[in-house]
Amino acid sequence: MSSGSGADSAPAPTTHETLAEPPATGARKSSMFSSLKVRNYRLFFMGQVVSNIGTWMQRIAQDWLVLSLTGSATAVGVTTALQFLPMLLFGLYGGVLVDRLPKRRTLLFTQSAMALTGIALAVLTLSGHVQVWHVYVAAFAVGLATVLDNPARQTFVSEMVGPDQLQNAVSLNSANFQSARLVGPAVAGVMITGVGTGWAFLFNGLSFVAPLAGLLLMRSRDLHAVSRAPRGKGQLREGLHYVAGRPDLIWTIVLVGFVSTFGFNFPVYLSAFADDVFHAGAGSYSLFNTLMAVGSLAGALLAARRGTARMRVLVAGAVAFGTMEIVASLAPSLWLFALLMAPIGMFGMTVNVTANSSVQLGTDPAMRGRVMALYMMVFMGGAPIGAPIAGWITDAYGVRAGLAAGGAVSAAAAVTIGLVLAKMGNLRLAVGWNHGHPSVRFVPREARELAAVA
Repeated sequence: MSSGSGADSAPAPTTHETLAEPPATGARKSSMFSSLKVRNYRLFFMGQVVSNIGTWMQRIAQDWLVLSLTGSATAVGVTTALQFLPMLLFGLYGGVLVDRLPKRRTLLFTQSAMALTGIALAVLTLSGHVQVWHVYVAAFAVGLATVLDNPARQTFVSEMVGPDQLQNAVSLNSANFQSARLVGPAVAGVMITGVGTGWAFLFNGLSFVAPLAGLLLMRSRDLHAVSRAPRGKGQLREGLHYVAGRPDLIWTIVLVGFVSTFGFNFPVYLSAFADDVFHAGAGSYSLFNTLMAVGSLAGALLAARRGTARMRVLVAGAVAFGTMEIVASLAPSLWLFALLMAPIGMFGMTVNVTANSSVQLGTDPAMRGRVMALYMMVFMGGAPIGAPIAGWITDAYGVRAGLAAGGAVSAAAAVTIGLVLAKMGNLRLAVGWNHGHPSVRFVPREARELAAVA
């Protein structure tokens, strides 16, 4: 195995380094698909293309099946909650286990478990014996597998591609997921209408053959070796203390928490805009989601091309995301609102990809599973907390006020955290011209005269 040198063994970035503009001579250009040159990652990526489509198909089929069995939207919500509950309850412990275990073997186990769950649901549905409690159990089982699968999948990327290609690979993973978000629901709709939900579950179960084959075909000698944490007491507490001593990690996770909790409540906002504001029905709701997915895909590909993960990009992306939500809340027509979904999706994905890759790059490999588990718990846990708040604001003051409030909180959190980090790093905001273009950036205070000349 090749050693995980470079950024994996480098000292943690300071606040100065995460916000300030890097030297021009050190900037690295990245092609949009550069990480796909790595054979192991290419196998992983191709497997995820198939599996992600199956995952989106199962999400649609699962909700439709529960609704058809019960006629209750509350039951659909219970299913979703059961799938996310294990991550909220056991996510941090999953990170501890992932730091101890070999990532590839862990993924072989979790992906196999998810495949069996999909096949079991398919058998029950196609045989006509399925009951709603079967779906509840399956959703909870998938959630349990996700407790290990999510941090293992996130951290295994760095072992496949190394630190130099990590940002690009994380971005392509997001592009992969967003592409499946466009394809999977459409295929599921056709399949459910044509042959029934059971076949969508079966497709999802069989789709895991692709990532499992990719994992088995990888070359162990090409992986970037990282030392695994030994079994011991207090490792969860150790991981939390590690994050507590790293302002760059804390503030990144805090910002993601604010954005995911208050800004990402799109199921609440978009359905209300479609029905209550524009009175256009389910077709417009589908259009809003499709355009947002297109924007998210574009954001992921742009992040892959950018090739670096800097705190200033994260802060700027969060400010732009919140601002666009405020603008969308004021949109007078359906078509203007729909068009604004693309930039909202793009800036939201910029926040997601930049935060994910910067946390991974800034974390010691032996701690990466625990830190990423905390990151994903905050990111995914925002929805169950924020959705009721967004729903209350929407019911009390209208959906325009709800969307504007979510955008305002996201933008305000980004500005506040950016100013806090700038002060901690002894930085200041410099506004000027760079090669004939307007430039806004953080620079060290001692560089005031050089920035003025530039």
